Amino acid sequence: MVMGAYRRFEPIAKCSSEGRSNQTVAADLDGTLLVSRSAFPYFMLVALEAGSLLRAIVLLASVPFVYFTYLFISESLAISTFVFISLAGLKMRDIELVSRSVLPKFYAEDVHPETWRVFSSFKKRYIITANPRIMVEPFVKTFLGADKVIGTELEVTKSGRATGFTVKPGVLVGEHKKAAILKEFGKKLPDLGLGDRETDHDFMSLCKEGYMVPRTKCDPLPRNKLLSPVIFHEGRLVQRPTPLAALLTFLWLPIGFILSLLRVYLNIPLPERIARYNYKILGIKLVVKGTPPPAPRKGQSGVLFVCNHRTVLDPVVTAVALGRKISCVTYSISKFTEIISPIRAVALSREREKDAANIKRLLEEGDLVICPEGTTCREPFLLRFSALFAELTDRIVPVAINTKQTVFHGTTVRGHKLLDPYFVFMNPMPTYEITFLNQLPTELTCKGGKSAIEVANYIQRVLAGTLGFECTNLTRKDKYAILAGTDGHVPSKKEKERA
Repeated sequence: MVMGAYRRFEPIAKCSSEGRSNQTVAADLDGTLLVSRSAFPYFMLVALEAGSLLRAIVLLASVPFVYFTYLFISESLAISTFVFISLAGLKMRDIELVSRSVLPKFYAEDVHPETWRVFSSFKKRYIITANPRIMVEPFVKTFLGADKVIGTELEVTKSGRATGFTVKPGVLVGEHKKAAILKEFGKKLPDLGLGDRETDHDFMSLCKEGYMVPRTKCDPLPRNKLLSPVIFHEGRLVQRPTPLAALLTFLWLPIGFILSLLRVYLNIPLPERIARYNYKILGIKLVVKGTPPPAPRKGQSGVLFVCNHRTVLDPVVTAVALGRKISCVTYSISKFTEIISPIRAVALSREREKDAANIKRLLEEGDLVICPEGTTCREPFLLRFSALFAELTDRIVPVAINTKQTVFHGTTVRGHKLLDPYFVFMNPMPTYEITFLNQLPTELTCKGGKSAIEVANYIQRVLAGTLGFECTNLTRKDKYAILAGTDGHVPSKKEKERA
């Protein structure tokens, strides 16, 4: 075994993926299965989303010291420093939620294509990493099909908080990785070991074969090549927070906040026709396609605009695109948001008869916007449409909505929903593309003999086709179960009083 430590390992391009269906692989993560060699972005995401902005700034400030330590003193000490700053004092439950809801999207955008070609061909797949196991496990098991993660274990207090220190033997690097492989596999060692740096040679030398991932630039694996698509994800940051990206984001934060206040409050008192010109002045890009129907005449019921749901501002931007006042119904809205909304917003109760009566009444008063998905989806997928709206009118106009946000996401599950519109407008140039499709012909409505579910499914397919999105049967309940571990239920006033 001593001689094995001096083995020379060939580059992974020479590794065959044939005949591996009954074999076992053990692979490092950063720089091996992932293109990036640094785990900093993932520690930053946990520090920001499970911790606070102040913690994230301290972590960013530590980068010069940590990188110096990594290069000249100790890889283990450098990673331990990131672990302490990012995780000390955080609830393990919060770390686990962020690891499940925020990190997978960023990991999925960084998978090494050559390593995945080899790794995916094995029956048994193990990850051996210096990163905390709790951060890595949700992604690699769901999207890479890993059977087990052998990673650094965190020390936890009796109250369920991370101390910031690690359980012995400490950070898994060098000899510790080798010992962990021996402990896990005993005499039946892995068939293949994959790594990217010299400290991986210790565990790779135990495997029957070993290959290195060279430090060459390459494009990450397309996300649709992974075992599962990333449909839901949480977190405010759009871009992977490398040290430079994080620094630029934090420098933009005060500018973006002031800009968002101007964009929100200067448009509230303006008529929709004028607000559209104000959008241009304030750097909000609004692209309108299609020809919407004219406003209803006096005594005529309004049109129901059925939209897919991208951000909380969808109904407001639709009104600006129309150039006239409309109402909207929503499944959850804070009292403050309701007060400052430039259009009338009515909360749905999720009681079928009551909601149906409210929608009918609003349609009698004028045009109405509804987002039957019941919640937003950031990725190019449409959730299942609730069919209630189709029973209430035959004047239905599908509206396809797409957005572009380059710095911040304007939606959240676990964060403060009150801030959603501000985060949308904190982007340098938030972009909305609104496409008005043709009104549904009578024969495709309930009045023409179609069931409400058929109408809802048809509109979902039409909007997905227009946007180039994919239809799913997922619901708001599925989204909240994945991202927050809840059912997404918003308690009513009566329920809050009883509680």
